Amino acid sequence: MKFLDLAKVYIRSGGGGAGCVSFRREKYIEYGGPDGGDGGDGGNVWAEAVDGLNTLIDFRYQQHFFAKSGQPGMGKQRTGKDGDDIVLRVPVGTEILDEDEETVLADMTEIGQRVLLARGGNGGFGNLHFKTATNQAPRRANPGQEGVERTIWLRLKLIADAGLLGMPNAGKSTFLAATSNARPKIADYPFTTLHPNLGVVGVDNAEFVIADIPGLIEGAHEGRGLGDQFLGHVERCSVLLHLVDGTSEDVVGDYRTIIHELEAYGGHLADKPRVTALNKIDALDEAQRAERKAELEAAVGGPVLMMSGVSGEGLTEVLRAVRAEIREDKLRLKSASEEPDAWQP
Repeated sequence: MKFLDLAKVYIRSGGGGAGCVSFRREKYIEYGGPDGGDGGDGGNVWAEAVDGLNTLIDFRYQQHFFAKSGQPGMGKQRTGKDGDDIVLRVPVGTEILDEDEETVLADMTEIGQRVLLARGGNGGFGNLHFKTATNQAPRRANPGQEGVERTIWLRLKLIADAGLLGMPNAGKSTFLAATSNARPKIADYPFTTLHPNLGVVGVDNAEFVIADIPGLIEGAHEGRGLGDQFLGHVERCSVLLHLVDGTSEDVVGDYRTIIHELEAYGGHLADKPRVTALNKIDALDEAQRAERKAELEAAVGGPVLMMSGVSGEGLTEVLRAVRAEIREDKLRLKSASEEPDAWQP
């Protein structure tokens, strides 16, 4: 299935049905009076987060979603039928944006969450509604209210516990394949990964979800390479795993390039907890390992783990470090949600 994380759709709620002007006409009923019914309400447009979807590919083939309009009112005090609602089924993690692509209308983060995007128009009143003691034969009825028409954007941000970062060919896909059942494309040329991949990783009887995104290069925030369009998929992660290619001639330069791109992307991405690992150490001798680890630790200002996605060396330690950061993040969120308000009545 092709991965699609951005889609533009056009929605319109149904218009309300018009009210009816009618009078009761029966034999032996001289003054039947008005009996025009109200029009039916127009259908609404909803968005619902559902399970089993991980792409917006369905919206590539259908971009227009129009709800049904309400039926007009009829005589004999009959109200028109309401228009049917229409539901946009989106994956969990989808952001719904206004036409300007900046204003967030809704963030679908839970299965079953429903958001009203466009309310249907109200049905018009029939002439029965306007009957009074002084106006016993009204000949007026209201038209139905028009529906709402708007353009929205759907942007999918994958929900994962950890995100993989690194330069092209840093070994991110190899790491994901070695630690999970995911089977991303692996080759010896850059930009092998063209769209994000998810994998479920297990360590010490605990599982978490890790996301692999295409590699970043210098100037990605300006659109170079594949750009930073996929960084949104790691915004929701608790921790970022930064893999640095140990066979590179300038490991410090590669590390700083990624950090600069995170800072240029904005938001809180650069402030997220990070675990830094020197990858491909199976291709280095002991002296090279010690030298490059020391250089990278000086640039990071903290510990650097050593690992190899091919030989499996150091993978368990890296996974445990990532798991520890995820646990700490969940504890922080839990304590923040349980804190009582400062003001008490």
